[in-house]
Amino acid sequence: MKKSATKKVVLAYSGGLDTSAIIPWLKENYGGCEVYALVANVGQDPSELKDVEKKAKASGAVACKVVDLREEFVKDYVYPVLKTGALYEGTYYLGTSMARPIIAKAQVEYALEVGADTLCHGATGKGNDQVRFETTYTALAPHLKVIAPWREWDLRSREALIDYLKVRKIPTTATVEKIYSRDENAWHISTEGGVLESTWNQANADCWAWTVAPEDAPNKPELVTIGIEKGEVISVNGKKLSPYNCVATLNKIGAKHGVGRVDIIENRLVGIKSRGCYETPGGTIMMTALRGLEQLILDRDSFKWREQLGLEMAYVVYDGRWFAPYRRSLQAAADVLAEDMTGEVVVKLYKGSATAVQKKSPNSLYSEEFATFGEDEVYDHSHAGGFIRLFSLSSRIRALNAEKKKQPTKKANKVEAKVDAKKNS
Repeated sequence: MKKSATKKVVLAYSGGLDTSAIIPWLKENYGGCEVYALVANVGQDPSELKDVEKKAKASGAVACKVVDLREEFVKDYVYPVLKTGALYEGTYYLGTSMARPIIAKAQVEYALEVGADTLCHGATGKGNDQVRFETTYTALAPHLKVIAPWREWDLRSREALIDYLKVRKIPTTATVEKIYSRDENAWHISTEGGVLESTWNQANADCWAWTVAPEDAPNKPELVTIGIEKGEVISVNGKKLSPYNCVATLNKIGAKHGVGRVDIIENRLVGIKSRGCYETPGGTIMMTALRGLEQLILDRDSFKWREQLGLEMAYVVYDGRWFAPYRRSLQAAADVLAEDMTGEVVVKLYKGSATAVQKKSPNSLYSEEFATFGEDEVYDHSHAGGFIRLFSLSSRIRALNAEKKKQPTKKANKVEAKVDAKKNS
């Protein structure tokens, strides 16, 4: 039955098999509605964008708009999260999670531009992306309707999608042999499916798209100097670059050393566990540099607070709550801590590892005079005794109270002992 309430739909379009099939499906199932395709360039392989407008129109789209979001993505989404140190479940650098809100925002903006009444995405009903897209839609344009084909249609396999397009004489380069599901942007590339669906299978060479295997990386380490200003990477090896170009440059450097690989099983928001191989070479170098610099600059309580911010931010971003007040409040706190985060860090890359080996900052709290194990004239060791006495005061009082509670028992035991002694005599 036709659903005639929808007149104009803006689809988050990639040019892949799923979204190519969604365009004709929307027109057939929603009363011949007009479909506008929005393609977001967030740093994926340029081959994915080749002839993408032509593809969209061949599938039945009225128009296709390609927007270059690479700089905005890194500057306004990646860098803020980096300041918090967020890693989902301790390992995932949130590459897909950070990209979805900016894509959905661009989609909303295009919908308002063309006067659309509906938004559509190609995320499946099993994944996190459906939540990320729709949470953003709700935050920015709650009046727009949402269509999620994977929750409605009966096309359940790659073969079915290819046959669907073939019947309608819509060209596609997709084949049934595709093994892996991949998502790529300026920050990372993820690989899922295929051999990875069994947790007992080791990831093979095909599971990695950007990085060389660490054992095949150069035998000579490479040192990379990272310039940082207020918690943001601004230069690589002394050369000032835009945020996107800092990431792109470090991706190339890190990839050849096998840096940034993780093979993880994560907890999806919808309750399913999934396995993925993620590659984030540039991001791993940046994170290493930032965390190394904060060791110089943040005091103990500030460091602990930054860690807590990172933990919370990881879940907020993973869950797609980018435009929520809670995310903004976490970000505001991280921005305050990043005010003094300026300096340089040298990161050593070798066989898959990235290690901060040199650090300096005009705001460093590290003092060689105080920290030395040699003789110094700035620290009086005798002062530590008073500090320890005050620091452990509550423990002392607790122990004294416990002793007092034992006193009656001790007295009673002494009396009983005397009575027993008299009886025995």
